[in-house]
Amino acid sequence: MLLALGATAIVLVVLLWELIAPRLRASAAPGLRKALAARRAAARGHPELGYDPGRELRAEQRARALLRSCVNEEEWAMYHDLGFLRVWGGTTAGEPRAPYAYLIYPHRPIVAYIPQTGVLLNEYCVAFPDHTRPYGSARLPDSDDVLAKWMALTADERRLISDANMHLPGRQIDLDVVRRDLARLSSWERERIEHAPGGADNVPAP
Repeated sequence: MLLALGATAIVLVVLLWELIAPRLRASAAPGLRKALAARRAAARGHPELGYDPGRELRAEQRARALLRSCVNEEEWAMYHDLGFLRVWGGTTAGEPRAPYAYLIYPHRPIVAYIPQTGVLLNEYCVAFPDHTRPYGSARLPDSDDVLAKWMALTADERRLISDANMHLPGRQIDLDVVRRDLARLSSWERERIEHAPGGADNVPAP
């Protein structure tokens, strides 16, 4: 009697396994494929890491720290408060400052303009892709993109401008946004002059 019951139980277990096993294999397949892909990637020397939502934030924080260490106090305050930088023309060593300037935005064209009149001259499209491995992409962190443009303009303005794709203002950038930013910059500079020790008398002439 016991032998018959034992045999029946074994048969039931086998039948249940045959019914359940396909579902278990199907549900486990995606995880197994991902694990195998990660193992193959690790073997090639490029570990496959999951998406990290904080990675871009940390990269931007490092980029901002680097930018701050390279530009002067006024430029850093401008970028911190307004989100863009102004670079005067003719800033390459040995050249006199020109009567025009550039606005540098992250991942947008460089805009040339005349500060005295606010007339927009041209926009220059340049790109600095991120070649860092294994996270290289076509897009640098915002502050790294601004720093790359700032360094290129201050080190060799003529070369950057000659290599860039030049267009009339408004081709890729909203003219109303630029005019608004010029007004914000003018207001920002007036406030800095008013709050500077000694007021306007202590601020060097442009």
